[in-house]
Amino acid sequence: MTRRLETRDIFVNYGEVPGVKGVTLHVDQGEIIALLGANGAGKSTTLKALMGMVRPKSGAIVLDGGDVTGAPSYEAPRHGVALVPEGRRIFKRMTVRENLDVGGVTRQRAERPALLAHVYAMFPRLQERAEQLAGTLSGGEQQMLAIGRALMSKPDFILFDEPSLGLAPLVVANVMDAIGRISRDFGVGAILVEQNVEVALDVASRAYVLCRGEIVLEGESEKVRSDPALRAAYLGMTH
Repeated sequence: MTRRLETRDIFVNYGEVPGVKGVTLHVDQGEIIALLGANGAGKSTTLKALMGMVRPKSGAIVLDGGDVTGAPSYEAPRHGVALVPEGRRIFKRMTVRENLDVGGVTRQRAERPALLAHVYAMFPRLQERAEQLAGTLSGGEQQMLAIGRALMSKPDFILFDEPSLGLAPLVVANVMDAIGRISRDFGVGAILVEQNVEVALDVASRAYVLCRGEIVLEGESEKVRSDPALRAAYLGMTH
């Protein structure tokens, strides 16, 4: 059975300030969707709600048809959901191997060697740097490590928050290729929050566009790419 992760009409407030207003979206295992919009549109807030890092004021977070709204964030990996956070958030004073070990703590000890081998096969550079302090890696290598750490939890879904941020174009291409391979080869569903609209639409099959906390456009990537509402959302002109 293909798993599905979704939000149903969620509203999230920060104090009295609305962050997300009635967002409904879904991602199936094995597909990549893009979540697009200008800064402050509500993209990262939506990811935080899916991870249990913020609780919706109303609406529901649903996994495989079951309501998991309000489940604490530390349970997300056990439910098969992992986050690659904005800014990578690796443990800089720990080695590459130690960072990966942290990612696998929710798995049985007997599973971890195979998971580590899988990560190293996808990112050979991490194996070369296994005993190096993570803080001494390049930006691209740190992003590989953040993705590898998420993979160590053997997720069915990975939420990527701005994975191209601060990276050179060639490195961005490598990261997007890795996201595509994770989905294609291992059946992982992905939600890709990304400022680089073109690369996001190249790798995702579907997209949702947020403006001021609301979805203003959704559909197949090519349809979204050509819709004037996409540009309008980035210019704040949809309302």
